[in-house]
Formats: sequence, structure tokens, C-alpha cells
Amino acid sequence: DQKVPQSESSQAKKSQHAEEAIFYTKCRAAYLTVLKSSLENIKSKEQLILVLQQAGRNPSQKTVNKYWTSQTTTLNFDDFCAILKEETPTTKTELLEAFGKIDTDNTGYILHDELCKILTTKGEKMTMDEVSAITKLADFNCSGKLDYKKFCDFYMTTREQCCRTTLEKLEVDNRLKRQQFGSQVEASPEGITLPVSKPSPQVSKKTDHKSAPAKGDSRTPSRPSSAPSCKASVSSTISMGGSSNRITKLIEPNTIKEWQCAQSKGCFYVEEDGEIISHKYRLHLPQRSTVCITIKPLNLHQAEGKSCRWLSVDTALYVLKENETQENLQLVCFTEQQNKEMFGWKGELASGVYWLFPFTTGCRLKKVKTQITGEAKLVYRDEDGELALTKEFRAALLDIFETIDLDGNGLLSLEEYNFFELRTSGEKCDEEAWAVCKENFEMKKNELTRQGFMDLNLMEANDREGDPSDLWVTLLSLGYNKALEMTEACPFVIDIYAEKCKPRIKAIYLEAGSWQLNRALCKSVVNKGDAKVMDGCENIIVYTYRTGMRITSVIENKSESKVIIHVNNEQSRNCLSNRGLAVFAVEVAPKSMMVSQHVMPLNEQEEWLYSCVHSLL
Repeated sequence: DQKVPQSESSQAKKSQHAEEAIFYTKCRAAYLTVLKSSLENIKSKEQLILVLQQAGRNPSQKTVNKYWTSQTTTLNFDDFCAILKEETPTTKTELLEAFGKIDTDNTGYILHDELCKILTTKGEKMTMDEVSAITKLADFNCSGKLDYKKFCDFYMTTREQCCRTTLEKLEVDNRLKRQQFGSQVEASPEGITLPVSKPSPQVSKKTDHKSAPAKGDSRTPSRPSSAPSCKASVSSTISMGGSSNRITKLIEPNTIKEWQCAQSKGCFYVEEDGEIISHKYRLHLPQRSTVCITIKPLNLHQAEGKSCRWLSVDTALYVLKENETQENLQLVCFTEQQNKEMFGWKGELASGVYWLFPFTTGCRLKKVKTQITGEAKLVYRDEDGELALTKEFRAALLDIFETIDLDGNGLLSLEEYNFFELRTSGEKCDEEAWAVCKENFEMKKNELTRQGFMDLNLMEANDREGDPSDLWVTLLSLGYNKALEMTEACPFVIDIYAEKCKPRIKAIYLEAGSWQLNRALCKSVVNKGDAKVMDGCENIIVYTYRTGMRITSVIENKSESKVIIHVNNEQSRNCLSNRGLAVFAVEVAPKSMMVSQHVMPLNEQEEWLYSCVHSLL
């Protein structure tokens, strides 16, 4: 009695996987008709329309604007698949119903004059030339009338033929068969060229075929979880205890308080497309010294009831040595030791210039889809009718000031203020404009005070006669939602202690992770992680590295050609992947390595199981 339901469930699951596989094949076929690779991003609204049309969709301008907003710069293959799931093709029944509303007498025909009037004056208006292109086609036009039933048949046939052509093109071209199903997240599109191979003694050729415990809280996959064309695979399983059992590794020297210290704050911000940007720093050490470097989320004072979700965001710092040029950076160390929310590194550094690249996996800091009902009030009019900032808005502004005051001296220099301006408006404040600020707002030593910063925002509200639109643009760009909660940003603080000299740290950029950071990230995992050669394919190695409460896997492709790696996390429990999917696939360029995924516990207080299978398609 028990076997029958299990068999039906298995068949249903196989059927679901088959449908998903067909869906993603059609997505890929359409995508590659317009773009060279599914690693390549859609770069314009026009390209988005083209790929949607190749997938059998006929999007209205309203639909296109829904996905390509004023903030959009690119969309990747995963975004495209998500759009196709949302925007299902128009059915023949829906088309006939739309025409039926015009043909109230149910004759099956619409006069050209009536059709022309509707198409050129209502909805998304068409031009006369576009309407003429329809009415001139003999297949469904006769005696000044449109046979809309024949038109619907023609429309459906053309769409099906378009989709069939893209699939045939994909089938014929062997090169296109090698494109990926998913998007590359951490590495550059070209991959990262390997300077040297991993020494063979560190590679284990054993493949762990032990089945993991029953599936727990893993997410429902939106990609096929089984692949009949898999030629080789390798599995990794790591069981982790809750944070209550976490061992404190970072031990600061007893004399560290006597060491000289440099500190700087910064922030991770989530862009509209999900990419994470942050400050980047230059560190100068005048002489060789033992140093202790730490990074942790910045603990801002929050009003009662306000969320502090950024305090659970993972942070890391990669230290790269500058040699002859800024482009020639070498990974020296990274903060792999942990003490609660703080990550750090202690060791000896030679004198010279270093670059500090903050990093977060994106497991916990990402775009928030939860809709906020209502909107916090930012300004009000007092008894005298004068505009004033609300208590809640003032509290948010004080937190913003605390975050952008990078050196923590309680004042904003022009450089610090310009990071704020670049983030919120995309423009810089020059010396002349700063002088004007000095005349109108409180400053000390040519730096803006907290009160001056408050007054600056009040002036912006007055300029718009109380309209908070511009103020909301500022708040949203800094990671706040309409309830004045910081949900898409994570402020952090970096401390550099040096035993023998005075370190100097300075924020230089506010930008997305560079290829140098990606290379350093991959190199750190390859050097420190557990290596497993893919069974049956010695050119593919998967490295898995655990540090603190984070697991990162990197795929190395030593072969001369691209490979598609199918990644399955369905047996993991209480896990959160930066990919946002339990099952996905990635493409790895020849002679390169790239990050497969980062994984963290969904609930740190509970045990979690990382069980991942990488398979070669």
C-alpha cells in the first residue's frame, strides 16, 4: 500500500523535472538566438524585447518597462528565465476573446476602418504603417475586413515556428550546446586564468557516494534536479553544529591595546540588479610589523522595534599587496578567523601599500521582495507652519551620518560627503559647492557637523515644499525601505592594529567587486579548501572551504574547452545559498576557475548540513 503512492510521487517528480528541462532548453535557445553566450547579459531594452520575441512572447511596452526600469543596466539569463515564467504566452482563446469584444455581432470579421481607429488611438498606439502591414496581408484580409480567426491562427503558427527555429538552431550548432543554464555570479565572464595548477598531493580522487540524510528545509528547485546527460560527478558533505558550539578562533594579543590603530567604516549596498558594492581601501604600512586586522558589521543604535538584520550579515576582508602597479595585486591574506560576528587575521606584513577589499557572500544581504504597507512620515509642519523633520527620520539620518563618517571623528569631510553624494545622486560636490555649504550649514574645521547634515536634508524638503520624493530617493539608495528600516545595506567597521608602526587606511572607491577580488577569493579557496577530482573527469576539480559559519565551493576547469556543471543542493538542510536556488548550473571557461556558490546556515542556532553534488553535463 505504501509503494503505490511513492511510485506515483516519483513519476510526478520525474515529469516535473522533464517539464523544467524542456522549459530551460527553450529559454536557452531563445537567449542564444540574440546573444553569443548565456553568460552574456542583456544590455538594453531593445535586446530584452528581441529575446522575449524569440521565446514566443509579444511584450507590450508596459510589460517591458516592468522589467527594465530606469535603474536597470543589465539583465542576466536567470532574470530572463524568471520573466518568461511570469509572462506566459497569449493563448488563442485569449486573442479570440479580445477580438470578440470589438466584434459585438459575432460575425468573425472586423472592418479595416474600425480596426485602424482602435489600434491607432487606444492602448499602446500603433502607427498607420504598422496597421497597414497587418491589413495588407492576403491570408486573413478580404473586402476591407479582417478575418480575425484566421489572423489568430496565423499568429499562433508564426510564434510556434519562431520557437521551433530557435530550438533547431540550438540543436544543429554543437558550440551552443555548451552554454550554461545559469548565470556566473562571482567570477568575470571570461573566468579567471590560473597562474599555476594546484599541487597534486593535495587532491583527493575519492568521490563521496554516501547518501545524505533525508531532505529537510531545502528550497524547492526551479531547475531540473536530475540530468540524464551527466557524465561525472563529485559530492561533498559537511555537518555543522549551531553557533552555540562555535569555537572562538580569533585571539587578540594581550598587548594589542598598546599597538597603534587605524580605523575606517564603510558599507555594503545592494544595487537594483542584486549586485553588491562597497568601499575599497588603501592601507600603508611604513615598516614591517605584526598586525591584527578585523572587520565586523557596525552596531548602530536602533529604535525599539526596528530590525537590525544587517548585524547577521557575513563580512570578510581580503588583503592584496600592491607591487609595481595597482593592477598587479597579489593576495597576501584574508580574515578567516572568527570571534562571534567579527572576522580577523593576525600575522606579519612587510612595509608597503596594500589594498583592502571587503566582501560579503550575498547569502543574507540581497534584494528584499517583501512589500511594505504604508510609508513612514519624513517631514511635518510645526505650530508655526514651518517644516520639520520627524523623530523617525532624524533617527535614520543620524544612523546614515554615523555610517558615512568613515573616520569616526563626528564630522563629514568633503571626501566622506562625496561618497554619500555618489551613492545617492551619482554626482560629486566640488570645492566651490562645499564653500556654499560652509556658508549655510554648520561646519567645524571645514567639515560638516551632524546638525549641519540635518539642516541640509531639511533644506531639501523645503526646496520641494514638503514633498518627500527626493528624500526617499536618498533613503532607498542607502538601503532603507519605506518603513525606515535598513534592509539592503550593511555598514561595517575595519580596525588595523600594528605593533611597530602607525598604519594609515583610506577609502578610495565605492564600487562592485573587481576581478582582482574574484581572483583572490578563488585563490583563497583553492589554497585552503578540500579538493576533490570529479570521478571520471580528472580535469575538473571542486574545492570546498569552510571558514566560521560559511562554506564556499570553487570549480577548477583544467581542460581546453568550456564545461557545464550541474549543482544540486537538495539534500542540504537548514542552508542558505547566495544563488537562491537548490539546483542550478554554471559554465566554467577553459583553463579557469570560478565560484560555484557560498552557503551559510539559515538558522545559526540549529545544526545544518551542507550536501552538494557537482555533476558534469
